[in-house]
Amino acid sequence: MKRAAISKLIYQNIKDHQLQLKKQFLASKNKIGFFYLDALLPKEIALEIYNKFPDLERTVARKSLRERKFTAYQMNTYDSLLEEVVFAFQDKKVVQLVSEICGIKELLPDPNLYAGGVSLMTKDSFLSPHLDNSHDKNRENWRVLNLLYYVTPDWELANGGNLEIWPKGLQQAQITIESKFNRLVVMATHQNSWHSVSKIVENKVRCCVSNYYFSKEPLLPIDTFHVTTFRGWPKEKLKDILLQIDNKIRSSVRFLFKKGVRENPHQYKK
Repeated sequence: MKRAAISKLIYQNIKDHQLQLKKQFLASKNKIGFFYLDALLPKEIALEIYNKFPDLERTVARKSLRERKFTAYQMNTYDSLLEEVVFAFQDKKVVQLVSEICGIKELLPDPNLYAGGVSLMTKDSFLSPHLDNSHDKNRENWRVLNLLYYVTPDWELANGGNLEIWPKGLQQAQITIESKFNRLVVMATHQNSWHSVSKIVENKVRCCVSNYYFSKEPLLPIDTFHVTTFRGWPKEKLKDILLQIDNKIRSSVRFLFKKGVRENPHQYKK
């Protein structure tokens, strides 16, 4: 399928549920705004997308104290369906509709896929509690929305690998959003939008299509520039200390070098 056909399906399904999605987002907006929609695409299309995900050997492994996952963003080196679905979320009508639901003016999609694309997580993969990098690759626009589309069939909550958001901070209970097959999650990103992905405990692969939307203005008046900022889970005291030191070092580098000492490789170069 081509992206125009996929984006049309995405648009119509979101449009059909616009009122309830807006209620979801508004109900959580004062902390970390989010909404999710199940059965986003026809089941057979979602399954086809899942089946086109690359083998792990063709992805970029990210393994550190902060995270463990596999990413793919040079989309023209993979099956064309993956590129089509990634960019279907960047269709003007889809972006505008999400803008109306979330009440955010002039949303900008990201053709560079800076930290976007697709990701795969296997047994023992995780993503520690973190704040996303505040800006785009050129540090010109603010990152304001994170779009996650999950496509692994028969995924269960007990598998782990689920999205966790922390609307009251890391010392209070998190909200867990299951990485359910054919589910789209849209989440606000700002100075307080701590989120994580729980460790996968089953020998299965969780597959996700990722996009970010940007804006000329930040979501919160208190927002300031920050690198991707990691913390430990509440019981990980030593890890939390080490990650806070790591955050300070990386932040200091970005203070001295606006775009870092090297270009971030996680972007789509056509």
